[in-house]
Amino acid sequence: MDFLHNVGSFFWSLFWIFALIAYLFALFNIITDLFRDRELSGGWKALWLIFLFFLPFITALAYLVFRGPGMARRSQAAARRQQEEMDSYIRDVAGGAADEIAKGKQLLDSGAITPEEYQRLKAHALA
Repeated sequence: MDFLHNVGSFFWSLFWIFALIAYLFALFNIITDLFRDRELSGGWKALWLIFLFFLPFITALAYLVFRGPGMARRSQAAARRQQEEMDSYIRDVAGGAADEIAKGKQLLDSGAITPEEYQRLKAHALA
């Protein structure tokens, strides 16, 4: 009987730890969303934060119910912006190698570098 009590206590503790971690994830997402929202004025943001501090569970549920759809849109927009920035960076890096090779080709054509130097420059740019 003592073993079953210990196992039950373990799983009950595990449940509450899981609930706490899930609540903290929700809370951090709510706070992030509050600061990401450009339509909400500073006073409303402060009010939400005050209520999150004094009545955290009820306020978090209310925020998710009333502002959840906008929260999803803002999160998708942020992910889209991040993807566009990453794509732009990749294009810049890839374009950088092509630009170096083109400049090297111009130097080769003008006679400023030898074909061996051009091949080294091209290998370096592609590496």
